[in-house]
Amino acid sequence: MTSAKDPAPGPAATALRELLGLLHQGAPVERFTGLAQQVRAAGAGPAEQGLVEEAAAVALDIRRTLDQHRRREAELTALFDTAGDLAALRDLDAVLRAIVHRARMLLGTDVAYLTLNDPAAGDTFMRVTDGSVSAAFQQLRLGMGEGLGGLVAQTARPYASADYRTDDRFRHTPAIDHGVREEGLRGILGVPLRVGTRVIGVLYAADRAVRDFAPDAVALLSSLADHAAVAIDSARLLEETRAALVELGVATETARARSEALRLAAETHDRLTRLVLRGGDVGDVAREVAVLLGGALVVHDADGAELARVVPEAAEREGAAAPAGPPADPPGIPPGVPPAGALAASRADGRAVAVDGAWVCAVLAGPELLGSLALGGRADLSESERRLFERAGLVTALLLLLRRTAAHAEDRVRGELLGDLLAAPVPGRVRDTGSQTLRARKLGVDLGRPHALVVLHCDAALRSRLAAEAARHARARHGLAGLFQGRVVLLAPAGNPGALARTLAADLGQALGAPVTAGSAGPAAGPEELPGVHAEALRCLEALHALGHTGHGAGLPDLGFLGVLLGDRADVGAYVDRVLGPVLEYDARRGTELVRTLEAYFAEGASLARTKEVLHVHVNTVVQRLDRIGQILGADWNTPEGALEIQLALRILRAGPARPGPAFPPAADGPRQG
Repeated sequence: MTSAKDPAPGPAATALRELLGLLHQGAPVERFTGLAQQVRAAGAGPAEQGLVEEAAAVALDIRRTLDQHRRREAELTALFDTAGDLAALRDLDAVLRAIVHRARMLLGTDVAYLTLNDPAAGDTFMRVTDGSVSAAFQQLRLGMGEGLGGLVAQTARPYASADYRTDDRFRHTPAIDHGVREEGLRGILGVPLRVGTRVIGVLYAADRAVRDFAPDAVALLSSLADHAAVAIDSARLLEETRAALVELGVATETARARSEALRLAAETHDRLTRLVLRGGDVGDVAREVAVLLGGALVVHDADGAELARVVPEAAEREGAAAPAGPPADPPGIPPGVPPAGALAASRADGRAVAVDGAWVCAVLAGPELLGSLALGGRADLSESERRLFERAGLVTALLLLLRRTAAHAEDRVRGELLGDLLAAPVPGRVRDTGSQTLRARKLGVDLGRPHALVVLHCDAALRSRLAAEAARHARARHGLAGLFQGRVVLLAPAGNPGALARTLAADLGQALGAPVTAGSAGPAAGPEELPGVHAEALRCLEALHALGHTGHGAGLPDLGFLGVLLGDRADVGAYVDRVLGPVLEYDARRGTELVRTLEAYFAEGASLARTKEVLHVHVNTVVQRLDRIGQILGADWNTPEGALEIQLALRILRAGPARPGPAFPPAADGPRQG
């Protein structure tokens, strides 16, 4: 507190103290310049006024220095913050947005934005904006040399324009001018983003009012642009590193998968090779592959016949007893052969194909289809598993070729033996039936058993297929088959040649899809009888064709009296027994006279009246006896063909004892029926 004795401070002293307060407060410049006027108004002398004016000027210099320090401190803080962002770079977009926002704040502009060069398109495009409100401006693309930014990107030098709209130093385009007008920009500063000597983009600060950008502003924005370029380049390097790591991981996984595939392929190759060398068959290969792939496997040959069927559980129980009953359809494999379309696709590509939840692989030998593999229970296969499945197809093809070669060789040997057996004996040369019997035994054929011989006929174009099918049937029946004198012949153990011929005609006709006629004869008791049996079978075949029975099978006894005429060893007793046997047996058991009635009936020209006169019975008795004969022999006994057979049998019966005695003695005390 000033004492009463102290003089009051003068205007100059008061102004000097106030200057210190203004410096402390950071007051506006106008406050400093106004003090000199206040001193003059207070009546201060010239010396005091000069002192205050000088002090005010010094205070303004101090204020400007402090402002510069504060601004520089803020700039350094922003740069340090940006460096910290770069050190913890995780998200490039976030770092670029922070840099653009700081540029706007430090330079005090309305808008700040950043563009990046596109080498492929040869232009630069908007990447990040801060303070922008125009969608058209945010989507701008500037060609190299176009506008302020295009010139910066092209020349790698900073450019500033106090009023871009009227500045004719830059090449204006309608798109750029429209975006700038819509954003309302006037003053624009742009500096290059450089990585070494390469310009990768431009950083901008812009005002919506006319503005001159000082060198300090250019330097500050350039520093921020350098940080942005480092961020972009670091992000690029980081992304490349990440991509390289991903590629390395993919390459490592690929190498691991290939190594595993090679191991599996080698293991599979060894297992299948050992299996083939041990004499394994198609079923053994199917079992191994089913275990390796964990699926159900079915193998078919080229004709669709099933060769093997393996379910995984059954494949793993090696040596276990097979379950009773037919095998169930493996899961995922439809019954029957694979679809023709799937086989065609596999043949065309040489690869296994997926169809309806299963995998199908054609078994090929070059272009020839040998069969197919179908794998069920595995909707998806890895590449190595698929190749394993295809390798199984190759091994299966090898086994089928070996089997076919062996079968052809065996069929040739069987055919040669059959030709020797059927060849007519040479006069003066003893037939070596012992050697033939030994050769047959080595092939699993026992010529000591009664054998029937069947001569087969079909269309000439199908003869080779008929020979192959006949050979397959012969092997299954422990017999022989082959071509002899231009016809397919089959020899097999059988006591009923006619039944064998009918079976073969039906089965082979179905396999070929065309009529097959089979004439049979026999049975032959030994090799020496076979040439004659072959001649009888051949006559039987010719008779079938002559009678219009193409596509059927029969033996000589099935041809009725024609068979008796054609046979070298006519067994008339058997013929009588086949035609009249049931009636003879009936008479013997019941003491009736049905045979005598038949003789009288045909002798009298089928006249009931004359027949009853010859037999001395009532006409109703004749009718009753004929009805009973119809019940015994069948309704067609009185047809022209049936009547002819019966009359011939009656004549043979009357000529002599061509038939053994009755199987049943006549009834001693039973009533005579008729």
